[in-house]
Amino acid sequence: MKACIIGGGSWGSAFALHLGRLKVRTKLWVRETDILETLLKTRENKTFLPGHVFPAPVSFYHDLPEAVVSTEFLFVAVPSQFCRDLYAEIAPYLTDDQIVVSLTKGLEQKSLMRMSQVMEEVFHPYRKPRLAVLSGPSFAKEVARGNPTALVVASKDPECARKVQHLISCLALRAYASSDIIGVEIAGALKNVIAIAAGITDSLECGMNSKAALITRGLVEMNRLGTHLGARRETFSGLAGMGDLILTCTGELSRNHYVGSELGKGRSLRAILSGMKMVAEGVRTTLSAHHLARRENIEMPISEQVYQVLYKNKSPRKAIEDLMSRALKNE
Repeated sequence: MKACIIGGGSWGSAFALHLGRLKVRTKLWVRETDILETLLKTRENKTFLPGHVFPAPVSFYHDLPEAVVSTEFLFVAVPSQFCRDLYAEIAPYLTDDQIVVSLTKGLEQKSLMRMSQVMEEVFHPYRKPRLAVLSGPSFAKEVARGNPTALVVASKDPECARKVQHLISCLALRAYASSDIIGVEIAGALKNVIAIAAGITDSLECGMNSKAALITRGLVEMNRLGTHLGARRETFSGLAGMGDLILTCTGELSRNHYVGSELGKGRSLRAILSGMKMVAEGVRTTLSAHHLARRENIEMPISEQVYQVLYKNKSPRKAIEDLMSRALKNE
């Protein structure tokens, strides 16, 4: 088997490391020349995944066409804001036999489309590769350490999902297959918004009662929007939904939780983001979720308050007060 990982950030690097340990011949494409030079010299991504040396089956590339061609599986692990342009770059080099898997957990800001929808729109004038998405509770550092991890791979094509499932599964990583690509992508995107809210409540020392309520009601919002868009309700009780939501809202490695925590301390969003090496997808997804909820007329009060804090300079404490003082209703 031959695979290619597009994106040399923490998740792309960790996933390439994982495939290399499985003896899969893996190309890791890196845009940043300084990171590539370090990889070629030391076989370690000292910027995004320090302390882990890539095994021999992993090789490093800067030329995108060279990385893409002659691979059976193509995993794209770049932030959502860069996906469309990158899809356009690789589209002419794809074949109908390739399987392209999105590792991105976000929505395109302008179109409000899921990543698989953007892939279809960009790829299909050229080729029609088989598409899948991979999501679930998966901090890159823990996958790199080989900690037991469970994920879900979703595709409209059951055979495509099974192929990815069997490629990546081992004692350290177990993949479940799903046909609910809408649910898996919506869950993966929206859990980051709720994680920002969780960071705020933790920073303000609201306690575990509020954390439990936030996760539970956040799941309701994810479910409400997802099922409206055609997702299956049970997906949100699984790894891509509840599983990833719990991880991102409680784990110390969560970038989105960190953003919320710093907001709760009174720091500005600009100052927080300027000091981060890695992208917190929830910041942009909050804006997309706001517009998507408005367009579809779906009530998402937690997501709306996160939007108000991020983009309208609302006080985090006032956002919590407004959530707690909403009109009473049945669960």
